[in-house]
Amino acid sequence: MGIARIWTIAANGFREVIRDRVLYVIVFFAIVMAIALRLLPEISATTEDKIVIDVGLGAIGALGALVAIFIGTGLINKEIEKRTVLILIPKPMSRAELIIGKHLGLVGVLLVLVAAMSGIYFLSLVWAKVVFHPGSVPSILVSLLYLSIELGILVAAALAFGVFTSSLLATLMTFGIYLMGHFSRDLVELGKISKNTSIEWFTQGLYLILPDLSRLNLRNDAVYGVLPPTSQLLGDAVYGVVYITVLLAIAILIFSRRQF
Repeated sequence: MGIARIWTIAANGFREVIRDRVLYVIVFFAIVMAIALRLLPEISATTEDKIVIDVGLGAIGALGALVAIFIGTGLINKEIEKRTVLILIPKPMSRAELIIGKHLGLVGVLLVLVAAMSGIYFLSLVWAKVVFHPGSVPSILVSLLYLSIELGILVAAALAFGVFTSSLLATLMTFGIYLMGHFSRDLVELGKISKNTSIEWFTQGLYLILPDLSRLNLRNDAVYGVLPPTSQLLGDAVYGVVYITVLLAIAILIFSRRQF
């Protein structure tokens, strides 16, 4: 597997996505923050600062997820529909390199978006004179780092679905993964509450298969300026990287078996 070829695919994919006006997301986020800073003081009292911090982090996560899902599902599917994949495959490039390069390219775009939105976020909080809890800034930065890992999982899932189905269906399936991944622990609890062995087995199975995205959601901790233990943070980071690797391996396996 050639690192240079993967880097070239990633760089080309990065430029292609940037040209798709995805940077308008940053402008939209700035508008959201301006509206939040204008309205929240009027509807909240003692919790105003916490709500502003939480809403900003939530908006970064939601907008990043939308880009990961809607752009990610079309990365390979678009090449297949336009038949440009027929030009790429005969070249000295493996299908694995194509998948990994596309993933890295979109993840690079998402890192730029998260960094830009984070800059606007912090400037907005400083301008609004929001009172931070001690340790809030490091906690927020760590939560944004783990959000980036979550977005990497979503891109990998979008690629895995996009290599064998239509863009629309892949988008719906990836969005389902996003929602269920954030509520997978609640599904397990619902299974226990049901007192039904079959339902418990089913919810446990879903929990093992679906990504537990709540492990990477540190937003509530960041609002109060706290962080989980270092061992837990490392374990969650490894979990995210392993899950990305598994999803990319599945995408490569499916894509390698497709005939064009």
